[in-house]
Amino acid sequence: MPSSRIPGFYRMSVQQRLEKVAEFAGLNEEDKKLLINRGLSLDIADRMIENVVGTFELPLGIATNFLIDGKDYLIPMAIEEASVVAAASNAAKMAREGGGFVTDYSGNIMIGQIQVAGLNDPQSAKFEILRHRNEIIEKANEQDPILVDLGGGCRDVEARVIDSIRGKMLIVHLIVDVKDAMGANAVNTMAEAVAPMIEKITGGRVYLRIISNLAVYRIARAKAVFKKEAIGGEDVVEGIMNAYAFAEADPFRCATHNKGIMNGISAVVIATGNDFRAVEAGAHSYAALRGYKPLTAYEVDENGNLIGTIELPIAVGTIGGATKVNPLAKLSLKILGIKTADELARIMAAVGLAQNFAALRALATEGIQRGHMELHARNIAIMAGATGDEVDRVAEELLKMGKIRMDVAKDVLERLRGR
Repeated sequence: MPSSRIPGFYRMSVQQRLEKVAEFAGLNEEDKKLLINRGLSLDIADRMIENVVGTFELPLGIATNFLIDGKDYLIPMAIEEASVVAAASNAAKMAREGGGFVTDYSGNIMIGQIQVAGLNDPQSAKFEILRHRNEIIEKANEQDPILVDLGGGCRDVEARVIDSIRGKMLIVHLIVDVKDAMGANAVNTMAEAVAPMIEKITGGRVYLRIISNLAVYRIARAKAVFKKEAIGGEDVVEGIMNAYAFAEADPFRCATHNKGIMNGISAVVIATGNDFRAVEAGAHSYAALRGYKPLTAYEVDENGNLIGTIELPIAVGTIGGATKVNPLAKLSLKILGIKTADELARIMAAVGLAQNFAALRALATEGIQRGHMELHARNIAIMAGATGDEVDRVAEELLKMGKIRMDVAKDVLERLRGR
């Protein structure tokens, strides 16, 4: 198995990087052309959503150095924000010194919710729902015999009585193993199918019948040991611990802390054609279950090394939806070399931890802006009219001057061209 440790990857040309990825992932000439020629055609796009007038592109980068559960990965990331891919790669490189990332996953279980209102006796209705559990499960599983044949399907039924501004309501949960799908279509179909049965059992009126994106039975976890020597010594460890303590104590900081985690995770979710809104909603809801808290945690071991962990719901699939319709999503899965939703969720958890560690380390040392400003300077150079080699030359001058502004970039570009 080739290594994801590719020194100098960022210095290579786009074509050289493409060749390295092709060698690692076994891409053929057609795959490479797909990446270069922007694989989502208007014909496919027009069948994915309504009222299509074009396609909207994001850069697709590759994060290197990831060693996860003893296996090397190159990670496709679709994102517009500067420094994210480089930061993840750098963090993964540091994590390798401690053995890389180890992960855990609780399984592909999703929740379908059925809302029952208009009940005079909601506790009695809850009892009746649980008493008829097997009948409800049987009805739900009739909707997707293929999923059941694959070993999935509705596993259990839960019921909760909640208080609301409209009075007490009974909320019935279908607990569904969706296997390697994200699961929304299967779960929603089941919830709609059992609604009449639930009305008959309870005597209430069913309203909403839909999946929950707070996937508390679909938890991905990752852990890494960052050797203190590899990350800059005791002062850096101390700085990261203080940064984590800040996020744990203050929701204003915690929002940005968790946003940084999702920088990495959402970039992989998008690259693989999954629903990043669902994953984002689930992550932030999970963080709020005990009062909005960080999705990561950090500790220091007896040797002074930093131990980072992450835990969050990740509901993604490798079959169905855009993962099979969008050619670039299929290609991203090929680069990852995976088949199952289990492995994909584990990878995303590791990327989220890497991204968060990189952000905290930058904040605790040089500050977050250094890497951002280097790429921002290139963007300003392009906006000022620079092309080709001019972009890097103008950006270098802006950074040297410490003035990343459009007017300065135009002056620098005029001088370069005047020479």
